[in-house]
Amino acid sequence: MKNLTITSGRALLTLSMVGCAAVLSWHLWSFYMEAPWTRDAHVRADVVRLAADVSGPVIEVLVSDNAQVEKGTPLFRIETDRFELALREAEAQVQSSKAAAELARTDFERYQLLASREAASLKERQHAESQMHQADATYQSALAARDLAKLNLDRTTVKAPASGTIANFSLRRGNYVSVGDAVGVLVERESIYIAGYFEETKLPRIQVGDRVKIDIMGEAESVMGHVAGIAAGIEDRERSDSVGSLASVAPTFSWVRLAQRIPVRIEIDDIPSPVRLIAGRTATVSVRANDN
Repeated sequence: MKNLTITSGRALLTLSMVGCAAVLSWHLWSFYMEAPWTRDAHVRADVVRLAADVSGPVIEVLVSDNAQVEKGTPLFRIETDRFELALREAEAQVQSSKAAAELARTDFERYQLLASREAASLKERQHAESQMHQADATYQSALAARDLAKLNLDRTTVKAPASGTIANFSLRRGNYVSVGDAVGVLVERESIYIAGYFEETKLPRIQVGDRVKIDIMGEAESVMGHVAGIAAGIEDRERSDSVGSLASVAPTFSWVRLAQRIPVRIEIDDIPSPVRLIAGRTATVSVRANDN
């Protein structure tokens, strides 16, 4: 009887352990395979290329690499000598064209008066009117050229287009900068977000507005956010199209099909003060369905 009790107890213990292991395995399988979470997430941000709108040698650098700047903060200045000369020339052209336009208008008014007294022919009056319009157009063109010269002079001071952090900036005084050539980048402060790449099998459990827990690698505290949007499409590597032709589909098929990963944009709601959100850092994100 005692041996039967011991045997039954062992069997019951074994069955209990097997049952617990089965339940635990099922929960682990459900968590890893179905729960909406992923380790494949990254901190991302909008990046603005810093480039000059005019060309010239740099005479002053006002910020350093990794500096925090506000929108409109001067970053560096370009030599202004040639732009000041261009503005003076444009202003002189404005004065000259203005005088010519006033003279042409005076001539036209005089011909109109003579025409009313039949002392000037219609052809002479029309010629005077044409000269007046041409002179006025030249004056307007001179005004536009002067405004452009002012704009170019103003653009010799390159300013921050947004608030954020300067990165990869090594500009030095004396360097020559050309129009459109980037000298660094600015990571916009207000544009930082999390990009989570979820397997397509987990998308049914993800809805816009769901709360998200974000664990950034190397940080002790979690960041909270919410799902802002799900990508509308990703590249199909099995197919390539060109305009005016039929679809080109790869003739081979991979029998082992891995779930595609779909980008999900996650906006950040709460950032603990010790956490550093640096574009490019990796994170683990877990989506929590809303209670309502």
